Amino acid sequence: VPLQACGGGLVQAGGSLRLSCVASRRSFSVYALGWFRQAPGKEREFVAAINWNGGSTYYADSVKGRFTISRDNAKNTVYLQMNSLKPEDTAVYYCAADGSHIAVPTTTQQEYDYWGQGTQVTVSS
Repeated sequence: VPLQACGGGLVQAGGSLRLSCVASRRSFSVYALGWFRQAPGKEREFVAAINWNGGSTYYADSVKGRFTISRDNAKNTVYLQMNSLKPEDTAVYYCAADGSHIAVPTTTQQEYDYWGQGTQVTVSS
């Protein structure tokens, strides 16, 4: 399922951003969805995931309590609300879809089948 992420930008520490990822296929609701990020010089890491109906969400410890993942299946869109941003949140953020672990999403990026192109988030101190 083709994915298109947007919403990144430059924000000061303590600020907020909301990322969106739109899928261009009607079968969007049968996928679990995840957000991952890759900072310069680092490996891509898990950020958050949500199951097919939004009933279960998972977060990396580093973003728990600050980020919220949600989805609107009617709009084929998954969101990542990012609050209290820190400079260490600076990265390219990717959305991804997993057609296998739809009830209990995985945090393992290799399990995700489809990836968006990434959107840059820069947090200044």
